[in-house]
Amino acid sequence: RWYRLELWGLVAVGLLGLYYLLYHDDRLWLTVTPKHSNAPSPRAAPRPPLPTPAPCVANTSMHNVKGFAKLPGHVQDFMRYQHCRSFPVLLGAPDKCGGPTESSNVFLLLAIKSSPVNYERREVIRKTWGREGTVEGALVRRVFLVGVTPSAWDAKKLNRLLRVEQQEHGDVLQWDFRDTFFNLTLKQVLFHSWLEEHCPGARFVFNGDDDVFVNTDNVIHFARSSQGAEEQHLMVGQLFINNSPVRIQQSKYFVPTQLMASKYYPPYCGGGGILMSGFTARIIARESHDIKLFPIDDVYLGMCLKKAGLLPASHDGIRTMGMGVPANTDPFDPCYYRELLLVHRFMPYETAAMWQAIHEPQLICGKKV
Repeated sequence: RWYRLELWGLVAVGLLGLYYLLYHDDRLWLTVTPKHSNAPSPRAAPRPPLPTPAPCVANTSMHNVKGFAKLPGHVQDFMRYQHCRSFPVLLGAPDKCGGPTESSNVFLLLAIKSSPVNYERREVIRKTWGREGTVEGALVRRVFLVGVTPSAWDAKKLNRLLRVEQQEHGDVLQWDFRDTFFNLTLKQVLFHSWLEEHCPGARFVFNGDDDVFVNTDNVIHFARSSQGAEEQHLMVGQLFINNSPVRIQQSKYFVPTQLMASKYYPPYCGGGGILMSGFTARIIARESHDIKLFPIDDVYLGMCLKKAGLLPASHDGIRTMGMGVPANTDPFDPCYYRELLLVHRFMPYETAAMWQAIHEPQLICGKKV
């Protein structure tokens, strides 16, 4: 019996030793093979890994800026992360323009800034003025530019919705940054980087919000009438000259002197809707590398043009501040909109109704707007 006990004791010690070697010695094969391998399936073609930008670290030196502590929280956040420009791509459309070499076939690229929650606006745009295809021989393509909703709970649902949209339409560009008003400039800069890489040959770019009404036919006619404009500077919209930064903290557009000491902004076009040539879009991409992000996106485009020695221009058919129709007249009369390029703002149902109205064959109008 004593020998049996000794034998069982030796067996137990041996098993414990084997367990230790197998699970704690890094040189043995059991610990080398991960439980969930990241190796590609033998049946799947290997794909090069996409580089993931490292998380951007806050610039804490901003705390030493005079008056920083008294600024609103969203302004403080902007200043701390103003240097951040690299964010993971959550949804991409690399072949939207047929690849870089074929992108010169795209006459007009519609780049529409949207918030994840604005599903109805995107759907109406897809069926009306943002419809892809050929318009009188001009190839039109569309992308929506979005970030991530700040609320983690809502982001989970809305990111799933955007993936569904992407599967159906393939027109969503989404980056992993907070989709806020002050990050519209970041969205703009990331779009220009995407344009350089995936659609450098696009002849014209319409850049606007998802709550505008656009007469795409008129946009194309104007672009075509500007002979050779795609290879020279062109930026048109509702022009603002000698506008001053808003210094009232309660305003959505508040810009403190810590971000801009100047009393005046450079000339710029209202960001609700802008038409630019592919040439100008590439100029902006180049100049943006050396200009700090600024919280007002349309002003930032003006800064890029100023650095390049260029100016934006006015177009009477782009009304980013609304129609301003005469008193005692119907502001929804389609005759006001048939000759325009863009009007800001429209509800989705208004966009759908107006699109149908201006294309009505029986529409008869008098004097043009």
